[in-house]
Amino acid sequence: MSVTVRAAGRWLVPIQFLLLSVLWGVSFVAIQVGLREMPPLLFAALRYDLAGLVMLAVAVATTTHWRPRTGREWLATGVAGGFLIAVHHALLYLGQQHVSGAVAAVVLSLVPVLTALFAAVALPNERFDAPQYGGVVLGFAGVVAIVAPTSGTFAVGSTIGVGLVLLSAAAFAFGSVALRPLSTDLPLRSMQAWGMLIGSGLLHAVSAFRGEPVAVPLTPTSLGALAYLSLGSGVAAYLLYFDLLDRIGPSELNLVSYLQPVVATVVSWAFLGELIDSSTLAGLLAIFVGFALVKRAAIVRVVATVTPRLGIGNA
Repeated sequence: MSVTVRAAGRWLVPIQFLLLSVLWGVSFVAIQVGLREMPPLLFAALRYDLAGLVMLAVAVATTTHWRPRTGREWLATGVAGGFLIAVHHALLYLGQQHVSGAVAAVVLSLVPVLTALFAAVALPNERFDAPQYGGVVLGFAGVVAIVAPTSGTFAVGSTIGVGLVLLSAAAFAFGSVALRPLSTDLPLRSMQAWGMLIGSGLLHAVSAFRGEPVAVPLTPTSLGALAYLSLGSGVAAYLLYFDLLDRIGPSELNLVSYLQPVVATVVSWAFLGELIDSSTLAGLLAIFVGFALVKRAAIVRVVATVTPRLGIGNA
C-alpha cells in the first residue's frame, strides 16, 4: 500500500504543478477582460475582498491559529498585505490597462530573479557571484527586448504598461524577501487570508483617493472575471501553492513563473485572438536563462532530487 501511495504522490506533483500554472496563467487574461468594464484598483480590491473572506473561512475551519496573535505576526501579515497584495496588484492592474495579459505574464516571470537579487543585497548569508549578476543583467535585457519597438514606432502606452508591471514584480519580490526574517508560527493560509483583507482595504483606499467610481455596472463578463480571480486564481490556487510548497519546496516551485506566460499566451490566442510577438518571446527566453544563471545551484539540487523520483538513471 505504501508503494501505491508513493506512486500516486509522484504523479500528483506534476499534475498539481501544471494546474497551478493554468490557474495563475489564465488570471492574466481574466484581468485583461475585467479591466474593460471595471476601474483597475476597485477591480483588484473587490477580488481580494471576496478571496480574503473565503480564505479566512478556510483558515477558521482548518486551524485554531486563524488570526495573528503577536505584534510580529501582525507585522508579517501587514508586509504580506501591503507589498504582496496591495502594491503588487495595484501596479499590475494599472499596467494591464496598457499591455496584454500575456505580456504582463512574461514580465512577471522576472520575479524569481528579482527576489534572489533583493535577497543578495538585504540578507547577509546570501551573496551573488559573477554568473549570477550576469543572470540579473540578462533578465533585465529580456524586459528591454519586450518594450523595444518592432515596427519603427515607439509605443509610449506599451512602455508605461511594461514599466508598471516591472514595478509590480519588484514589489512582490521585495515583499517576499522582507517576510523572510519575520518567520512566525502563523499558518500560511491564515497569513494569506489576513494579508488579502489588509491588501483589499488598502486598494479600496487608493481607489477612492484616485477618484474611481464606487458604483460600477456588474455584467456577466465582469462578474465571471471577478469570480474566477477571487475563487480560482485566488483561493484555489493559493491552497494548491501551499500544498506544493510543502511537497517540493520554493526552488522547484519558482519554475511555475515560466509556465504562466505559456498558458496566458495560449488562452489569449484562443479567446481574444492575441499572440505575443517575437521580441516578447525573446524577452521570455532571456529572463528564463537569467533565472537559470541566478538559481543554478538550486536547479542542480532540484534535478538531483527529481531524477531518482522519476526513475531516471537507475539500473
